[in-house]
Amino acid sequence: MLRKWLRKIPLIWQQLMKEKVRLLVALAGIAFADILVFANVGFESALFESSTSPHRNLHADLFIVNAHFETLYYVQSFPRQRLYQARGFAGVESVTPLHVSLGTWTNPETKRSQRILTFGVNPANRTFLFPEVSRNLHKLQSINHILFDRTSLPEFGPITSSFQKQGVVEAELNNTTVRVSGLFALGVSFAAYGNVITSDSTFLSLFPYRNLDKIEVGLVQLKPNTNVELIAHSLRDSLPADVMILTKKAFIEMEERYWSQTTPIGFIFSLGVLVSLIVGIVIVYQILYSDISAHLTEYVTLKAIGYSNSLLLGILSQEALFLAVLGYIPGFILTIGLYQITAVATMLPIYMTVERALIVLVLTSLMCFISGVIAMGKLHSANPADLL
Repeated sequence: MLRKWLRKIPLIWQQLMKEKVRLLVALAGIAFADILVFANVGFESALFESSTSPHRNLHADLFIVNAHFETLYYVQSFPRQRLYQARGFAGVESVTPLHVSLGTWTNPETKRSQRILTFGVNPANRTFLFPEVSRNLHKLQSINHILFDRTSLPEFGPITSSFQKQGVVEAELNNTTVRVSGLFALGVSFAAYGNVITSDSTFLSLFPYRNLDKIEVGLVQLKPNTNVELIAHSLRDSLPADVMILTKKAFIEMEERYWSQTTPIGFIFSLGVLVSLIVGIVIVYQILYSDISAHLTEYVTLKAIGYSNSLLLGILSQEALFLAVLGYIPGFILTIGLYQITAVATMLPIYMTVERALIVLVLTSLMCFISGVIAMGKLHSANPADLL
């Protein structure tokens, strides 16, 4: 079967190269469809990766959240008492409260306001995995001192450059003067264009309506060689129903599920991939249909001398595969450049991966094969008697 397939390749190649303009148009159309697919898949991946960046960088094995938790960016609080209850379980090494809220940052130069994600931590405990944060936790013990995310968008002002020159920078957060005493790199997301870390005392002064006895996330660190799932199961059975106990994997998956199923943006990216594939199918179908129409006499002659429809479909499938591979190459190259431009402009984690490149190649081949099957309808209806 493979030998027969290889013997047909020269015929297909010559047929494609005969009409070079048509071939270039086909490749441009496929490359365009591939770029659309890559763009939507890339943005969707950046959506998930950026929105779960805090989850992945929190220093904890288990997380305690409100029973109605959906997303870290609009999280509801629960009683601090649940942390004390969890601390008493065998296998639990430490528990740490984490306050989270969206605050209002005032650009010190333009005086324009931007929403910024604010974390309140206990300076005595390690909360984030970032070495930069661990080294500067002691600086947060002073009231209204904060750590600023140096990967925040420029709309927050020249905080990073000013800090590197002066050592300390003053700005306004929730109409309160704060001092930037350190930098870290968490990254922007579709929900927050910047991030800051404060002490829990500073956090409560910046958000005075917050109750000291309420927290947004409880970080549970287990002892070494402890069964995470077993402790999580015990906590779920023992703690009241007003909280959920999540492993880090479940914590991340809930955030991804929120953005993919609850918000319109996740649906838009998924729909964009589908629409891009449909556009590609239509483009390739038009090319194959035009090719069949131009060589209808030859195809009908092949049918007349005994070629079955399945063999002709094989020829069209090979032609579609050639188009898929040849069109994929420029689309892939252009997408790498597009990713780089987008990453620099938006600060989002959008980049090419081997897995994504292979998935889009498979989708492109499938797209072209479907076009070949649809275009085969014209050959099915062709009758050798029409040559007479």
